[in-house]
Amino acid sequence: MLPPGQRQSGARRAAPRRQRRARDLDNDGIIPVLARTVRQVEAAAKRGPVMPSVRTKFQVVALLVREERARTKANETSSEVHRAEQLKRLDGVATILATTAARDTSLLALLAEDAVVSDAARSLKRDMMRAAGIETAPDEVAPTDPSATTERRVVPQSVVSRQLANPFLAPDFASAEQSLARPRRLAGWELLGPLLRSFEDAGNGVSACKALPEPSSLRAPHGLQLMPHQARVVAAAARGHRTFLLADEPGLGKTAQALLAAQAANAYPLLAVVPNVVKTNWAREADLWTPNRPATVIHGDGDTVDGFADIVIVNYEVLDRHVGWLGDLGFRGMVVDEAHFIKNKASQRSQNVLQLSQRIRSRIARPLLMALTGTPLINDIEDFKAIWQFLGWIDEKKPLGQLMDALEETGLTPADPGFYPAARDSVVDLGIVRRRKVDVAADIPARRIADLPVELDDAAGRSIREAEEELARRLVTRYEGALARRTSGPTVEGIDHDLVRTVATWEWKDASGTKTNENVFSMMRRIGQAKAALSADYAAQLARNVGKVVFFAKHIDVMDVAEETFAKRGIRFSSIRGDQTPTSRRKNIDAFVNDPDVAVVVCSLTAAGVGINLQVASNVVLAELSWTDAEQTQAIDRIHRIGQAEPVTAWRIIAAQTIDARIAALIDSKAGLAARALDGSGEEVASSTDLQLEALVGLLTDALSTSD
Repeated sequence: MLPPGQRQSGARRAAPRRQRRARDLDNDGIIPVLARTVRQVEAAAKRGPVMPSVRTKFQVVALLVREERARTKANETSSEVHRAEQLKRLDGVATILATTAARDTSLLALLAEDAVVSDAARSLKRDMMRAAGIETAPDEVAPTDPSATTERRVVPQSVVSRQLANPFLAPDFASAEQSLARPRRLAGWELLGPLLRSFEDAGNGVSACKALPEPSSLRAPHGLQLMPHQARVVAAAARGHRTFLLADEPGLGKTAQALLAAQAANAYPLLAVVPNVVKTNWAREADLWTPNRPATVIHGDGDTVDGFADIVIVNYEVLDRHVGWLGDLGFRGMVVDEAHFIKNKASQRSQNVLQLSQRIRSRIARPLLMALTGTPLINDIEDFKAIWQFLGWIDEKKPLGQLMDALEETGLTPADPGFYPAARDSVVDLGIVRRRKVDVAADIPARRIADLPVELDDAAGRSIREAEEELARRLVTRYEGALARRTSGPTVEGIDHDLVRTVATWEWKDASGTKTNENVFSMMRRIGQAKAALSADYAAQLARNVGKVVFFAKHIDVMDVAEETFAKRGIRFSSIRGDQTPTSRRKNIDAFVNDPDVAVVVCSLTAAGVGINLQVASNVVLAELSWTDAEQTQAIDRIHRIGQAEPVTAWRIIAAQTIDARIAALIDSKAGLAARALDGSGEEVASSTDLQLEALVGLLTDALSTSD
């Protein structure tokens, strides 16, 4: 035995070793990796809108926290003290996730049990686990083939029962003769590009709308009355037409048209792929318009789905786990609501929809396929491609079937000037249906957008203007530096606009990444915060003077300020947010619509921009600007729709002498794309470049002009 002095000395020497070992353990494992990553997510959320890569990190951290918490609790070999310490550290990560989600409520959807886990998320999860020294199991490896993601696939028991009840569901090969090879005069021509350009260049003032038959009746179940424009689509389906790009302006009753067209075509069972926020509404509409056709809604893994229903409603977010059995069920019709959601063909949601469409078309001779969207073109004419492919009009490289036959019958090639109007007509005749409210719904008063400038003359306003000036100076410095480094190329007199766009692109990419400087995203966020109380005050005045008001904002803190303002003014309000349950959401909508004392509904642009009817009001206050005209239009059309009895005014609150006014002008300019491509307008098509980039281009151009 050591003498007491030596034992004490040895203990003192052992204590630092234990402390070092504890610190080493604290820096090992998954928790330090989670802590670093969640701080990156938090910093990005503070700078401005959350980019897709940051959303992926947010979701993966949440998944790993959930898994590590369960593993820690189940680890009986660890001491209770150690388990408590690990759980405390995980709680710290979870708290940061919660505060970040409070800044951007759209992140809450990623925490749901049925949230889609993309290939990018699975890959990042695998990388983070390896960085923590954790070996990944074989099922953690992300498959490269979307059709191979069987580990997440489910088959609800009621669906198995349906399949067993009809095990000999045979494909319909009645259209096989259409696929027989025939000599093609246009086989050597590239045709997709000319087809798309035909919608930009060959409108000649003619609206893009297929000729539709006159309806024999406007009657519908429950004593409901169809409007003539709705009945014409139903009549076309009854007469045998089977593909529709139903691009009516928002508010013209596309859901009812799709349900009644399916009934007229006997396209059952019918699959409806819809955004999550409207799938409950779709079930209600189905019960209203086609009460004899039972509908079922798929939630999560589909445990409550009715496999024998005639109408199956599923949201994009859970579609990946149900693609297998949905493709084999024998659907005779498929509707895609808000079809612009699939415009990015590289996305998982687009691939799932296109896969299902192809499987249905391979089994059924003439299925009913309907793409519903009031905003089919968001940024670029190529937004059409995924929708046309869903409808079976084209594939990745060329026109198909009826479209190719129609182009052949013109006797023209893309080298002939007459090809473009003929090509546009050929596509339209396949089923593009576009009606504007001003054309078909005379009982819906015209709407107007009124800009209401407000002065931000407080400290926040001064800070915003200083930040905008600093951003302009930074852009000018980058421009002048790039100009000085240039060693070749032509000399440009005055402002080199190509270089301006290049510098703006650099800044935009920096703003989208991990830079900490003030940028266009963070400035718009700050402007929204600074306008919040002023916007709410104006909404309160409207509510007192003209009746019910719909208040839209992008960010949760702006909604919070508005609700506090209304509470102080003694104005009753309801709220529609992204973190609500369907029951709570419906309760809040009903309160605003049915309770005369509820004067204002405070809405999230993300959560309430589609799928709800608020036409009990005729005034909308847009407290924050959208990044697209389509999002702004969707918000306004919550009240500017069938059933509206008053003129509609959308009040945009614009922060004077800031970039806010520039963004508003850019939003208005982007509206020309759909107008030219679909409505026969003579307006020039706006650039497909993102609005943020265009704002930076304008800011730099103005700064250079001023400095000359």
